[in-house]
Amino acid sequence: MDPVERLYLDALMEEPAVPAHSLRPQLLAGARARRRPAAATASWAAPYAGRVAAMDALLATAGDDDWARVVVEGWTLQELVAHLAAKDGLLAASVGAPVLGPPLQALDSMGRTGDVQAYERARSPEQTRRDWRAQADALCRHLAGLPETALATLDGLEVPVRDHVLGRGLETWIHTDDAARAAGVRLPDPIPEHIRPTADLCARLLPWTMLLAGLDGSGRTLRLTLTGAGGGEWLLPLGVEETTPGEPDAHLTADVRAFCFLLGGRGDPATFPATVTGDRALAADLLRTAPTLSGP
Repeated sequence: MDPVERLYLDALMEEPAVPAHSLRPQLLAGARARRRPAAATASWAAPYAGRVAAMDALLATAGDDDWARVVVEGWTLQELVAHLAAKDGLLAASVGAPVLGPPLQALDSMGRTGDVQAYERARSPEQTRRDWRAQADALCRHLAGLPETALATLDGLEVPVRDHVLGRGLETWIHTDDAARAAGVRLPDPIPEHIRPTADLCARLLPWTMLLAGLDGSGRTLRLTLTGAGGGEWLLPLGVEETTPGEPDAHLTADVRAFCFLLGGRGDPATFPATVTGDRALAADLLRTAPTLSGP
């Protein structure tokens, strides 16, 4: 079995108890029966590839009612999968990987999403699933030959491709969770080795989410402690041009999964469960602005 698919099956098997309404047994059986390998990719892209495998395993269990159910943003599951394919395709275009689906016209996420959703509505949900997976696999294969520091642009943001791919992994994780919740099932989280780099991206985004929300954190420093599997501790200068942290002005402690989901637009910053010492107003500003970069 391909190592990327193996990672997902290992994650499924890490949970010792099967919760009520869990699809873990069906997912395991389906994945083993299909033996559908995930595309080999660079090690730094494994968090994304793992979430693609997780979403594909969930979609393998979907029936007609599941595909027609509204999941998030007013989108059905089929439209949600088309959205993921659209954004994966835009990143693929930026790095020179194949772009599948309708001809590439709109170069922004929502424009491309509209084009791909319109294209996929005329097709069966299984065709949409295959298109999305083929796009993700094409991107993964191409990433295997790229350095993680290569620059890529998505929605006007030019950063190292590794950060865009971690962002795609986070969005796929969140939307897989959206789909599972809509179906009333529970899936395991990514393995800790995949959560840690995702959490690192979210931590490094905090100065930018503040700035884009109209707050300049220059001269301030945050100590961030994220608990749980894949968590860790960061000392973050909050100015986007700053690289050397000072003495921390605030110390914020939170669950790593909840923190990643907050950056991804899930959760209420006003009621976010966190322990804060030091400058509480600064911590409140950080939490309030954390979802600034999140989108549908």
